[in-house]
Amino acid sequence: MNEEKKDALTAEADGIIEGRNAVIEALRAGENIDKIYLQKGETDRTLGHIASKARAAGVVVVEADRRKLDSMSRTHAHQGVIALAAVREYVSVERILEIAAEKGEPPLIVVCDEISDPHNLGAIIRTAECAGAHGVVIPKRRSAGLTAVVAKTSAGAVAHVPVARVPNIPALLKDLKKQGVWVFGTAAGGSTALYDADLKGPAAIVIGSEGDGMTRLAVENCDFLVSIPMRGKLSSLNASASAAILLYEAVRQRQ
Repeated sequence: MNEEKKDALTAEADGIIEGRNAVIEALRAGENIDKIYLQKGETDRTLGHIASKARAAGVVVVEADRRKLDSMSRTHAHQGVIALAAVREYVSVERILEIAAEKGEPPLIVVCDEISDPHNLGAIIRTAECAGAHGVVIPKRRSAGLTAVVAKTSAGAVAHVPVARVPNIPALLKDLKKQGVWVFGTAAGGSTALYDADLKGPAAIVIGSEGDGMTRLAVENCDFLVSIPMRGKLSSLNASASAAILLYEAVRQRQ
């Protein structure tokens, strides 16, 4: 098989749609698209048409410099546009709360505050599924989405865990609190020790990004900031490990 064909097949397997015609076709066919990256500074009619068609369909459009597009590209012929296909549709946050109600259980929701590494997001979704969480929520921007890489890392869990995508995490947390859900953030200097946190009731667990932790506005909208005991020399855990520890403490308490 020639190199070009092989690259195109790899791109397809990873849900990467490259080039103007391919992206226009995917939008026209109503494919689930997670995000479209457009080259910064390129403002011709075709790219403008792609951007407006994408926004009308509710797809997130991100401007990226040529270097980023080149590094994402598998075919090396992206023509200034790359789309990432979503492996499944997003649900609403209301639907996640309904699922908990249908099961007669207090909601257990994982809120990912700007987790940009698809491997971390996939691992969190996998743990959420194993722990019986009712759903995962991610922001529309500055976050990995439900792409093929996330699906692979989740070991198939994306097929079972509902994922909602919201424009604004602090607004979501405010709304969840109004609906009687307690919001637990993870923070190194948190004032609530993990094993003192009461996770038996309706709970949303907020996991911050790999480098910076939770954003300031997310922190301000938490009811409790939970610290995980650290016994070693390092002061923080990987985001997906933090999610696992909190989720399984919730599982233990709810048994």
